[in-house]
Amino acid sequence: MAAGPSLGTPAPDFTLPGGVLSGDAFDRADYTLSAARGRALVLAFYPGDNTTVCTKQLCSYSSGMETFEGLDAEVWGISPQGVDSHESFARTYGLRMPLLADEGREIARAYGVAAPGIGVRRAVFLIGPDGVLRWKHVALLGATFQSLSTLADQLSGIKKA
Repeated sequence: MAAGPSLGTPAPDFTLPGGVLSGDAFDRADYTLSAARGRALVLAFYPGDNTTVCTKQLCSYSSGMETFEGLDAEVWGISPQGVDSHESFARTYGLRMPLLADEGREIARAYGVAAPGIGVRRAVFLIGPDGVLRWKHVALLGATFQSLSTLADQLSGIKKA
């Protein structure tokens, strides 16, 4: 497994297809990392839609969207499933963040979180408004996830820096 980007370096840019639940609509679009500059960004890589830990993680982040918005941050979920799967997942659980499809796992490889067998390691990358990687956590087993409060604390530190 590649190490991925180092703290203090520009986060690897990418464009991925995805969508976000907006009321009754699932708005599909391409998401480009460099276009999100100006706000902090939480990239949450997760192994799969509709799996137990991933569902708990993304529901936790979705229910805490006001916390992220209060810290001027966006959250993007990234996994190897396609946009159709993401739409079903978002509708089933009312997820309010964009879910991006990294079907070929190119972005997971660029971030050092592609893993044989499971596809993608559970990982979180916090990117500053300037596009620089400020904090990351890559799980070895992925049975747990970084809490909303941990991410909020880390984002608060980015805003003060």
